[in-house]
Amino acid sequence: MTVDDANNGGAAEPAEPPTYPTPHHVVDHTAEPTDDPLAIRLEQLILGADRRYTPFQAARTAGVSMELASRFWRAMGFADIGQAKALTEADVLALRRLAGLVEAGLLSEPMAVQVARSTGQTTARLAEWQIDSFLEGLTEPPEPGMTRTEVTYPLVELLLPELEEFLIYVWRRQLAAATGRVVQAADDEEMVDRRLAVGFADLVGFTRLTRRLEEEELGELVEAFETTCADLVAAHGGRLIKTLGDEVLYAADDAGTAAEIGLRLIETLGHDETMPALRVGLAFGTVTTRMGDVFGTTVNLASRLTSIAPKDAVLVDSALAEELTRTGDAPVSETQAAEETARAEKEGDHPPAYRFALQPMWQRPVRGLGVVEPWLLSRRPT
Repeated sequence: MTVDDANNGGAAEPAEPPTYPTPHHVVDHTAEPTDDPLAIRLEQLILGADRRYTPFQAARTAGVSMELASRFWRAMGFADIGQAKALTEADVLALRRLAGLVEAGLLSEPMAVQVARSTGQTTARLAEWQIDSFLEGLTEPPEPGMTRTEVTYPLVELLLPELEEFLIYVWRRQLAAATGRVVQAADDEEMVDRRLAVGFADLVGFTRLTRRLEEEELGELVEAFETTCADLVAAHGGRLIKTLGDEVLYAADDAGTAAEIGLRLIETLGHDETMPALRVGLAFGTVTTRMGDVFGTTVNLASRLTSIAPKDAVLVDSALAEELTRTGDAPVSETQAAEETARAEKEGDHPPAYRFALQPMWQRPVRGLGVVEPWLLSRRPT
């Protein structure tokens, strides 16, 4: 009898469950679950349920095929456990919910897998950070003779409900913000392919630093860089797309916001003596968004501009420069700005208040993108 027969109420049980790859990630499972009592207690505390099912049993109980269950688990980034009895009622419920969304026609199967993958990738990084940094710092034994493991359980027990509530709050806030951006899009195509300003910020000479600094010093530098960039991007209306150690990628709905963030990054990190020099590249144009990331020629161009930018400087492409002049954030030229200022003074008016200055650089060929015309962005004196 097949798995589908079992799902449909067949009487006979298969002699041996099929050996599909069934990834799942719990405490430290390989082929068999760990027998460490504290690890099991922590797992039960965090998951809120005991181990009851093998992957095959969980799929059958959820009413889904092993193939679909494996796709969901793999998408969430969970590790293979063979046919170990390591899954819980929560795993069954998660399978049932995802499959139910597909059956109800609310999501296609590929979209449900994408939901599982995006959620898994995001929360995996969050969980790793919390364990590696947050909990590690808090679980230092308060008294001689106590082990870290003896401190961990009561700490997790206290923090878990608070962190869970906070996670849901932040997710809802982010979902509301993202939804607001989508409904303001001009048309359906713009929901996926949108005109955005994209920026890369890159630490200069980071590879050499990795050879010179101790691991702990390097980790502190990267964390300070990522934290500073994330705060500045968020504070000035941009969205941090991702961090890559010595590089961050951000996006903004308009050129002025992206330009302000780029200059703020240079100005803020330039005053930090522990930081290497920074260079920023900005481009404006159509961008494809997928699973929180951005793709396309505009993104590639911003990356290339970053690689050729001078130290502690911001280079922008011609499209972003044109957008800044169109919106009145920068003059077409310094000659025009001087003429406008002279005219305003003569007539007793206030001169235009431009935020940025643009200096054309030499056109140059960029691999894969043809000839580009970069502009050096700076802040106009007030």
